[in-house]
Amino acid sequence: MSELSMDFTLLPDLAVRPLGGAVIWANDEFFAEKENLINPGPADYRPSTFGHKGQIYDGWETRRHRGKPGDDSAIVRLGVPGVIRGVVVDTAWFKGNYPPAISLSALAIEGYPAAEEIAARTDWVPLVEHAPVAGDSRNPLRVDDENRWTHVKLTMHPDGGVARLRVHGEGRPDRALLGLGPVDLAALENGALVLDCSNRFYSEPNQMLYPGLAREMGDGWETARRRDDGNDWVRIRLAGPGLIRLAEIDTSYFLGNSPGAARLTGTTADGTEVELLPRTELQPDTRHRFPIAAKAASVQEVRLDVYPDGGLARLRLYGELGA
Repeated sequence: MSELSMDFTLLPDLAVRPLGGAVIWANDEFFAEKENLINPGPADYRPSTFGHKGQIYDGWETRRHRGKPGDDSAIVRLGVPGVIRGVVVDTAWFKGNYPPAISLSALAIEGYPAAEEIAARTDWVPLVEHAPVAGDSRNPLRVDDENRWTHVKLTMHPDGGVARLRVHGEGRPDRALLGLGPVDLAALENGALVLDCSNRFYSEPNQMLYPGLAREMGDGWETARRRDDGNDWVRIRLAGPGLIRLAEIDTSYFLGNSPGAARLTGTTADGTEVELLPRTELQPDTRHRFPIAAKAASVQEVRLDVYPDGGLARLRLYGELGA
């Protein structure tokens, strides 16, 4: 991944539950709950598992329309507001009951109004217009829009089932909330983003920038085993230029596959490289905290090198924005 204009599915899913996303409203969820739309991981399916309302699906499924006009919709509050580069409407396991087409619209909402109030609004902005989708398939749909959004509305035309909705993009925080205290300049929710990495064999590096503690080994970034003399690395665009005071490199849950050491290098606005943390040994399953030298310059990007390979749960870079 060398440019942000390539495959949008390499960008983080702003709606996924571990980032704080929530499905706040749906006009119908008769067969399967709306909350399944943003679950992490692929949809599951077990044949011949019937409940009182029919086959149980790991997704959102509405009843069949019978002469009732209109379409079915669900509203998702993004865990991280931001610019949407594309969505994936995944109809996995929905074969005879998927919607023929979908559309997607968005809103930027301040505060925390009730779900019913949001659903009643008429100023939704279309991002994807009435696009046909296939059953039992991942349907990627690119979005060409530079605005910041907090909520999206998925509409099925007219009804059916969708397993997962992935909303890929770049975080754009409420700038008024930044600067009120120490800022994690590497947090995805603050606008940080992975620009490039050497390897993403087991998991995506953007997971290192998720909020909260990792819940398991798969909730981090892990590379394949190297069989050469090189090392793995990741480049991160910070929330903004800032002065980093404290680095937290967390290897929680990584026992026999944590890196042996790590190094942090910053890049200033004029392209100058600044050593933030020299090559330093790491321990397995440990939250390491390292003070950064006060003389370090303000940087806008950071490169994390791990030696030679392995996995990290989280990376935190606390400091002052705009320093």
